[in-house]
Amino acid sequence: MSFGDRKSERVRMEHRREVNLVSVDGTWRRRCALLDVSATGARLDVEGTLEVLKAGEFFLLLSSTGLAFRRCKLVRVDGTTVGVRFVTESKKKKGAVGVS
Repeated sequence: MSFGDRKSERVRMEHRREVNLVSVDGTWRRRCALLDVSATGARLDVEGTLEVLKAGEFFLLLSSTGLAFRRCKLVRVDGTTVGVRFVTESKKKKGAVGVS
């Protein structure tokens, strides 16, 4: 699957925007550049080894303070470029029974 198969429109970054990937448990961090982003995911150029991304789920830190972040799932890898999908919680779980 190519990087062109997207469900929502992406915004391409004109200037290099440095961000970080961090494991859910905080045991590793990878510097990367945000190449493009949408409401549902992003494409990143990752520095260093990609072995740690095999965990499949991690955080994308968008600010240096860590206050702006998205939980992500790895979608694809092409060299040092990765595609991620943002994980969102559904408002109402299937099969949930309402109490009256």
